[in-house]
Amino acid sequence: MSARFHRRVQHDLDEILDRYEAISESLADDFFAEFQQGVKKTASNPRFFHHDASGLRRCNLDRFPYHFLYNIREDTIRIWDTKEKQ
Repeated sequence: MSARFHRRVQHDLDEILDRYEAISESLADDFFAEFQQGVKKTASNPRFFHHDASGLRRCNLDRFPYHFLYNIREDTIRIWDTKEKQ
């Protein structure tokens, strides 16, 4: 299954990466690697993650306090948002 991203996801990722790069470049790299792993896991088993209150499915990152929201469209997952866990 392929993944498509809403344009705001790139903006969200840029902000998060800038924040982590200010601390450590390797921390930013680790975050991005975990985000990519989450996308791969979601694409390989899109129904694995639960729905949240918005009705979208939610993939929580393990090491970092973020998640992304997505839905399933035929043979594609559409990632709508990347947010900090609350």
